[in-house]
Amino acid sequence: MRILMYGWEFPPFNSGGLGVACEGIVNGLLRHNTKIHLVLPRAPQMKSENFNIVDLSSNEDIEFTEINCPVLAYEGEHHYTQNLVNIKNASMYGSDLFQEVERYSQLAGPMAAKHDHDIIHAHDWLTYKAAINGKKISKKPFVAHIHATELDRSGENPNPYIFELEKMGFEHADKIIAVSDYTKRKIVQHYKIPASKIEVVHNAVTKNFKQYQTKNFKESAKKVLFLGRVTMQKGPEYFLQAAAKVARFLPETVFLMAGTGDMLGRMIHLTHDLGIDRNVLFTGFLRGADIDRAFQNADLFVMPSVSEPFGLVALESIQNGTPVLVSNQSGVSEVIPNMLKVDFWDTDEMANKIVATLKYEPMNHDLINLSKRDLNNLEWHDQALKIKNIYTTL
Repeated sequence: MRILMYGWEFPPFNSGGLGVACEGIVNGLLRHNTKIHLVLPRAPQMKSENFNIVDLSSNEDIEFTEINCPVLAYEGEHHYTQNLVNIKNASMYGSDLFQEVERYSQLAGPMAAKHDHDIIHAHDWLTYKAAINGKKISKKPFVAHIHATELDRSGENPNPYIFELEKMGFEHADKIIAVSDYTKRKIVQHYKIPASKIEVVHNAVTKNFKQYQTKNFKESAKKVLFLGRVTMQKGPEYFLQAAAKVARFLPETVFLMAGTGDMLGRMIHLTHDLGIDRNVLFTGFLRGADIDRAFQNADLFVMPSVSEPFGLVALESIQNGTPVLVSNQSGVSEVIPNMLKVDFWDTDEMANKIVATLKYEPMNHDLINLSKRDLNNLEWHDQALKIKNIYTTL
């Protein structure tokens, strides 16, 4: 089976879970007798000598096409306009984010005429219009994979252009793959798409990963980790509010906030307002081995997302041997029942569960052992087969 896949980020140039998930899906599909042509944007600020897509270039079953496009995943309209100022020949690109997405779709869509394929598979709103254009050319079925909706990212104030583009993609798709039942319900409720058109394939992890040498913090301060984009969707302010309450009972606890985003400055000020400057460390954006080390050095990972379609980072934490506390507004709990859960807004209960996990070592051990058992049932090889089986129904 030949797949024309439109992605928006892919390791090593990824800034979040979308790229990690795409890598897992691609690697999984390649193990199931498929050939993939992956179309990706290539921002001019990426240095060509560093561009090596996760060592897949030697695999004869995958090919790549790069489209010159300065849009980065998770980038808002304001950030796109700011970045454009520093790019040579900026006039060749769209004057705003949405014009550039339109330009990209006009360049990427015609790849459907150049590369033989049986299925078009597109990831998230940035790629949907390119896939629609490709479907018009090749007349092949189009699968829209949704990793996060605009409603997840923006709450009650979605960008109307992005919302309508997502809806257009859902309507033109022959099948939709959602990363959780949580996301499927949202698509049915807010985008008015029939439930019968949507299949759920949860994210997974790659089994082979390196165990890094970690320091023994058991004899010193306990460490609680937040790792993700510092944006409204991820709930960083709730993490810090809970941290302030934990610090009253366990004053030596260290809270690590790993990531960047448009709320980072506000969170730095919030630590001062809450009086926990000495307890909180901001690490900036982490990548690759540093992510695994952060998990392995932490006693607990907290994911207080306001709306999380899945939450792949929680699986990475469990894989690294660190127990997890997630919000009830997260899809990952559908596949890992043995993890702590709390409503994102309930910082009292969040603090209670953090304190309990840090103070009672048997509870900590039980959580990680049980959640690791749950994780053994999730591997990209199996999830990719589910995706291929969806292809065969079209």
